[in-house]
Amino acid sequence: MAKVSDIVLWDKPGERVLLLGNQAIARGALEANIAVYAAYPGTPSSELTDTMAIVSKKAGVYMEYSTNEKVAFETALAAAWSGLRAMTAMKHVGLNVAADTFMSAVGMGVEGGFVIMVADDPSMWSSQNEQDTRVYAKFANVPVLEPISPNEAKEMTKYAFELSEKFKHFVILRTTTRTSHARGDVVLGELPEEIKQGKRKFGKFKKDSSRFVDVPSNARKFHPQILEKIEEIREELNNCPFNWIEGKGDAKVGIIAPGLSYAYVKEALAWLGIEDVKILKLGTPFPVPYGLLEKFFEGLERVLIVEELEPVVEEQVKTWAFDKKLNIEIKGKELVPRIYEMTTRRAVTAIAEFLGLETPINFEELDEKYEKVKPLLPPRPPSLCPACPHRNSFYAIKKATGGKAIYPSDIGCYTLGLLPPLKTVDTTVAMGASIGIAHGLSIAQNGSLSEEQQGPEKQIIVGTIGDSTFYHTGLPALANAIYNRSNVLIVILDNLVTAMTGDQPNPSTGQTPHGMGKRIPIEDVAKAMGADFVAVVDPYDIKATYETVKKALEVEGVSVIVSRQICALHRIGQMRRRGEKWPIYYVNEDKCTGCRICINAYGCPAIYWDEEKRQARVEPTMCWGCGGCAQVCPFGAFEPMKEGEQ
Repeated sequence: MAKVSDIVLWDKPGERVLLLGNQAIARGALEANIAVYAAYPGTPSSELTDTMAIVSKKAGVYMEYSTNEKVAFETALAAAWSGLRAMTAMKHVGLNVAADTFMSAVGMGVEGGFVIMVADDPSMWSSQNEQDTRVYAKFANVPVLEPISPNEAKEMTKYAFELSEKFKHFVILRTTTRTSHARGDVVLGELPEEIKQGKRKFGKFKKDSSRFVDVPSNARKFHPQILEKIEEIREELNNCPFNWIEGKGDAKVGIIAPGLSYAYVKEALAWLGIEDVKILKLGTPFPVPYGLLEKFFEGLERVLIVEELEPVVEEQVKTWAFDKKLNIEIKGKELVPRIYEMTTRRAVTAIAEFLGLETPINFEELDEKYEKVKPLLPPRPPSLCPACPHRNSFYAIKKATGGKAIYPSDIGCYTLGLLPPLKTVDTTVAMGASIGIAHGLSIAQNGSLSEEQQGPEKQIIVGTIGDSTFYHTGLPALANAIYNRSNVLIVILDNLVTAMTGDQPNPSTGQTPHGMGKRIPIEDVAKAMGADFVAVVDPYDIKATYETVKKALEVEGVSVIVSRQICALHRIGQMRRRGEKWPIYYVNEDKCTGCRICINAYGCPAIYWDEEKRQARVEPTMCWGCGGCAQVCPFGAFEPMKEGEQ
């Protein structure tokens, strides 16, 4: 069976292959002759970046895992200024990080095509909010393309580069979790000769300070130009191949469905058995092409807009209809929820209510039945993996602080430290915020060490942040805390990969898709910044980690502990590929007293309670051999199996 990385580079025009939405976008970028790709991984966009990392060298594309989305955006933007086709990708909250450059540079335009892939996450399956990127696009006056399938995602990517180059303007390719992670048939197109030959492309930047220096005198010129350009693009999108009208021409009822909502509308209409409607399928939710609206509204008396999240299309359509003085009923968010992702049920319910029909299923009755069955379902809370080094770090931190500290944390696997029994995460806001929040909490309760007056009682603050997140946005916050004489302990959980999004490299590892870059040890950065205490520990040595935390808490100022141990899932994967074994622990029944410390304080998912014998047990298929349980047990009941017993 061919690897996906091979399929994405197949020189087989017309071949039909099965690809993930994100992989299809990678293929589209290659067919568009992309030269530079830069991104910071973020679910649900990560597979696009990982695919590009695998194929880039062979395709002659420069690809990098940037330290954050703003840096990635700027890297790709500069390439587009140099006449190259460039792309960056991020999840929706990543656009917040890139927003400063995004909003400021849009008026400068581009020379080579520049595509910004943003993956939104309605229902927040792996995110801290469900913001709608189309609102950002409307704010910035940047066109948005939104595919309904992997194949359309590939074709739209190519079109996005062409549109960007034609108007010398940014273009956003917006996906959602469903389109990024759906698999579907993709018809391969032609690969450019440079991609097939793996020939690296280079550009040339032409100086123009009136364009590329965003001082107020230039910015004042940019704004009207942006507004003029977006209207030109709106006109262009009347002929966009991803927008079309379908259904009965004499229908009195119309439905507008942008992006993936179109697929749900089609399912809903089939389920309801409705045929006498007209549908406007919109692949360009912003700007909505008014010429196409004109054709669509001919003969209609009522229109329903079915879109996910914010009423971006609805507001544009209603404004246009008002200006045209159309006496047509237009409904949208009155019937379609503004929160969470679109489903067939939501589309069916909205259309049925709009048309005064009964739904084919009594959904409320179904909900009542589910609520009765729900308590019977066993709870399945997420958990840190067996042998996860973060568990040991949190255990040592909690033990050293007696659970009486405040624990600001960050975005990553380690956010799961909020769950029992560890309960060492009290705040999580955004990437890098743990250090800023830790500093703010200390200032609010303890005061700065530069001040004469201190708080009445010292509150211990222990912030935790991952290695990739530290380099993403933790650096400025740490500099601020040190500069302003904060009194906090920051534990940087360095598991040597960007684990939560798929084991991508970062500056702590030094690896890049093109080989080895330059490794930047976190402890060196902390020392150079002037931290008052810096230490490196191996969290698999719980006692040493505990003692180091205790020592750090005695220091006045900003203490930094780098808790370094490779991600257990990554380590086990490598060992399996090499055919290596790892120790497996079991519980010696003669030593186990049933104290439950291993369960109630440590909480490794490989350990469970034997109700009959009133003792702890280890599930051998889940044990990954870190030995943390043996260090935690006060009675030495956990022992490694002998090799022949495994």
